[in-house]
Amino acid sequence: MPSALLALAAFIAVIIVWSAVFKRNMGEAMFLGFIATCLFAGGDFFGAMVSGLVNTTSNEVIYAALAFVFMAYMIERTGLINKILDILNAALGRLRGGPAYVDVVASGVMGALSGSNSGNVASTGSVTGPWMVRNGFSRARAATILAGNGGMGAALPPSSSMVIMLGFAGAAVSTGDIYLALLVTGLYQVLHRLVMAFVFVRVDGVRVAEDQARLPFGRVWRAGWPATLIYLGALIPIAVTTGPLSDYLGSPDRLGDALGDISLITWIPILIILIAAIVGRRELPGSARQWYDFVLAAMPRLGTIGALLIFAMAASGVLADLGLAEDVEQVLGYFNAGPFLMVALTVLLVAIVSIPLTSTAALTAVGQVSFLSLVAVGVDPVIALVVPLVAASTEGSSPPSAPIFIASGIVQVKAEKTFVPLILFYLVPIILLACLVGWGILPIFVV
Repeated sequence: MPSALLALAAFIAVIIVWSAVFKRNMGEAMFLGFIATCLFAGGDFFGAMVSGLVNTTSNEVIYAALAFVFMAYMIERTGLINKILDILNAALGRLRGGPAYVDVVASGVMGALSGSNSGNVASTGSVTGPWMVRNGFSRARAATILAGNGGMGAALPPSSSMVIMLGFAGAAVSTGDIYLALLVTGLYQVLHRLVMAFVFVRVDGVRVAEDQARLPFGRVWRAGWPATLIYLGALIPIAVTTGPLSDYLGSPDRLGDALGDISLITWIPILIILIAAIVGRRELPGSARQWYDFVLAAMPRLGTIGALLIFAMAASGVLADLGLAEDVEQVLGYFNAGPFLMVALTVLLVAIVSIPLTSTAALTAVGQVSFLSLVAVGVDPVIALVVPLVAASTEGSSPPSAPIFIASGIVQVKAEKTFVPLILFYLVPIILLACLVGWGILPIFVV
């Protein structure tokens, strides 16, 4: 086997063993994976290590990812996500089986902001899980819905998983195209989960939520509507850089080429942080000491994702120098794998690696080779980047991944009771969805 692919195999193996077997921090696992990758440079071990780290420091994806993590922290600490959840509860709680629909939409909202599948289940499920049980869902069914919806932490933009894949793709794709393509595939996933909620409600004979579980929508909206302004932080940069408004502003007699200097992955988290700070200002610290504690509390999150990305991108650079792209093309040529087969194999690879790892860690480990493999067989670069992201959103529905046990703990049921339903109603459909997008059967409406 070519040396770069051997290095990639060692990188993946070290990450899985260190994190899944020894239960150690993902930052540590990624560092050791990086060291294992550099060993394949032979006598140039230290040169490869220095080159990988130095090149990483100039990659804007690192700084953008940290901004996304702090953005999620800011939204959580200011209580804005809870206000959005209250609005959803008031709007959808009147439906038969309302808590299930609330969990679908809230998981999409929370997932797009946090990018964490486990965090998604824990935050939305703590409210909707007990509510589902109170209103007729069995505990096993409630846990199945919670875990199945949790995967949307990787399914919708702007997520840390998307930022990681953009780092691997480099200049091959534009951020705007990826954002819109992932939004379309994310909406497909939301639709699938809404259909599953509808089916479960009818099959289980679930009744309308009790009155005390609902709040008047008008009162909740008046109290919480400013929280929805955080989405302007994503809509404004997208509107300015893509579509008719971009064409208008980009004309020579207006802003011209200046629009090309706007980076979506940089400005989206910055604007959302600013809006969250303004809207949630009453929940922010009032003194220097409080601000110190506020920022200090965010350090564990920033440190973990920072270490993960720095060493992942550094390893990616080393693998590129070792000739990963050439090795992938050589192996594909040997097996004569066409686009149809390669899409299926890539989806299965990402889904399998997402079982012991989080979706973010799985894409960090195999995102680059997935992208290169798909592009090498003629898949459009935008689709080649989106397909692994869709496949990684199987994390919550792949037994025995962490979100399943979180969901089961919330509603107090044995996790194994959810395994078969999750595989049948969530895992298989999401894998099929990723394949259909990769094969060009399901459109993503991006030119």
